[in-house]
Parts: sequence; structure tokens; C-alpha cells
Amino acid sequence: MEDKEIVERILSGDTEQYTLIVRRYQQIVANLTYKLCGTRLEIEEVTQQVFVELYMALPRFRFDSKLSSYIYRITVNVVSKMLNKSKRFVSSDEWENPPEEVSTDRNAEQQIIHNEQMDALRTAIGHLKDEQRTALILYTFEDFSYNQIAEVMQCSLAKVESLIFRAKKNLAKELKNA
Repeated sequence: MEDKEIVERILSGDTEQYTLIVRRYQQIVANLTYKLCGTRLEIEEVTQQVFVELYMALPRFRFDSKLSSYIYRITVNVVSKMLNKSKRFVSSDEWENPPEEVSTDRNAEQQIIHNEQMDALRTAIGHLKDEQRTALILYTFEDFSYNQIAEVMQCSLAKVESLIFRAKKNLAKELKNA
């Protein structure tokens, strides 16, 4: 069933259909939340909050964009509010390391170096300003185009270009100092 049909049914009173939306997008929201803030405990809380806010916002959704873009926008807003509320950046200690495939091409020393580089990268990304981190993650890890990022972040294309440029510059500076 298409998203539009599901939303129309929900808005017509068939709220049972909402579970289809949750099932369809729950993992996407959890993954983006993890990439934006990294803390396991917050992922479940943020995911729940995203779907509560989505449910409340559905009557205002007009399908000018994809439902998935709308959900990404809500996720970014919820994560941003949460980080602003706690007034902190994400440190590498908070970022639970995702299970990584152990490469048979690497020896133990190379694996240790790789893990240290990944920790440094996570720390550096955590030090970026919220908007820069969001734009960079959507671009780099979610393969969003600049136009899609502008839509999700509700900003101009020029701002997205600037955010990604500054994020890369700040990331390089942070990694150089690490």
C-alpha cells in the first residue's frame, strides 16, 4: 500500500493503519537518530517522539514532498531539540560503536589503527555544530542530494552548500588536531 493511501485512511479515522507507517519507517528513523546523536538510550526515546509528532502533524501533511522526507525533517527537528535542550555536543564516549565487520584483509595492528581512526572521526563529527553535522550526515551517510537536504532541513540550497563546506573544513581541522 502506498504512503498516501495509508495517510488518507488514518486521517479518515482508521488509526490502526498508523502501525504500517511506524513499521515502514522505524528503522530509518532509528538509523538517522544514531548517526545524528549516537546514544543508544536516546534512539528509542527520539524514535518514539518522532512518531508521536508525525501522528500529530499528519493532518497538515499535503504530499508536496515524500512522506519519508517529512519524517526525516521531523527526526532532524526532534534530535536538534533534544541536543539543544541538553546543550552539549556528542562525544565519542556517548557514541556506541556499531558492530563492524572484521576484515580478513587487515591484520590486528591495522584493525586497531582503523578503529582509532573511526573513533577520531566520530569525535570530530560530534564536535560539529548541529546544522553542519546534520547536513554532513544526510549527505555522506544517507546519500541525500543537496536539494533533498534543503527540503529536510527547510533551508535554501545555498545554505546546504555552505553547511557541508564548513562541516568538511571543520572536520578536517578537528582531525588534524586529533
